[in-house]
Amino acid sequence: MVFAVPHDTVLISDGGLATELEARGLDLSDALWSARLLLDGPEHIVAVHKAFFDAGARFATTASYQASFQGFAARGIDRDGAERLLRRSVELARTAAAEADGWVAASIGPYGAALADGSEYRGRYGRSVAELMAWHRPRMEVLADAGPDVLAVETIPDADEAEALVALIRELAVPAWLSYTIDGRTTRAGQPLDEAFAVASGVPDIVAVGVNCCAPGDVLPAIEIARSVTGKPVVVYPNSGEGWDATRRTWVGPSQYSPDLAPQWVSAGARIIGGCCRVRPSDIAALAAAI
Repeated sequence: MVFAVPHDTVLISDGGLATELEARGLDLSDALWSARLLLDGPEHIVAVHKAFFDAGARFATTASYQASFQGFAARGIDRDGAERLLRRSVELARTAAAEADGWVAASIGPYGAALADGSEYRGRYGRSVAELMAWHRPRMEVLADAGPDVLAVETIPDADEAEALVALIRELAVPAWLSYTIDGRTTRAGQPLDEAFAVASGVPDIVAVGVNCCAPGDVLPAIEIARSVTGKPVVVYPNSGEGWDATRRTWVGPSQYSPDLAPQWVSAGARIIGGCCRVRPSDIAALAAAI
């Protein structure tokens, strides 16, 4: 794979895949979340990818964020079947991307996402770096081999997990971006962002670093820290700024996502800009127009 983030051009990413699927009336209350539709509704995934491309996105982020061998096994799907579904996530995104001349970003969600209990917003799982490497390696190998343009290693709450993922990116030698979910100037696990971004410094295969699934107001300081620590292009795709209630599994509070923030992000060094949860194609269209 050959993929590089330009230093002088801004690329628009997509928004919340699961958000748009739910807006179309699909039930994602399953522990697999949007990955359930890899099994019984793949056409809906393609339709949403296409909607984001039509809105101006240049990336389709695959429906593999919450997919894992363990999660599929709990649904009675054996290892071969799980591997086929992981590959399908890339194939579906490629189908939509081909028509739009876009890119495919294979989503690598955190270990906490597979627990389906909100752990990705806390980190500190009680697992060692070696244990996290062992857990992530099989699905990363499959997704990398499926032929995406870049791995979107995203919503990482913990610098220890990032260390495990960066080591695997080195092993696989494929382009990837590393994106933390943050709270202010720290990771969700409470680590300073300068220390967290330092994990990715000097790793050529990491083509961008940044933040996602955070409040829009937290983005600008994070860009400045990421640039100063790594010198790499920055990727940002915050959520709407609403709060996630893990107990009720719902978003609460008003939206703070505004395309008016994008020019500031670009000036600070962001080169891939999009949205995460609760960000819909209409928001991406407004973002593209603002940039």
